[in-house]
Amino acid sequence: MATVNFSVPEDVKQAFNETFKSQNKSAIIADLMREAVERVQQRQRRSEAIDRILERRKHAPSITKEEFRAAREKDANDPLRGGRQRRHQVVFSDGGRRR
Repeated sequence: MATVNFSVPEDVKQAFNETFKSQNKSAIIADLMREAVERVQQRQRRSEAIDRILERRKHAPSITKEEFRAAREKDANDPLRGGRQRRHQVVFSDGGRRR
């Protein structure tokens, strides 16, 4: 097991010692460090996922709102689809602005 030395403000040290006075402080610090690492890794994975989505959207077909509505109506009235609405990934040619 490694030893880590770092400085913290005195008020943080006192609050930590008071809050965790009857617990293994080394284990608590190790858990907090693991959580911090995981939080940063999750943030990185989210950022990479967003980048992948945005890159894919650049190549996604673009249709008008009218074309989207027509396709949705067609699906809703199709007896082979049970008249259910289907979800479509769409990028509107007007940039997705709603009126």
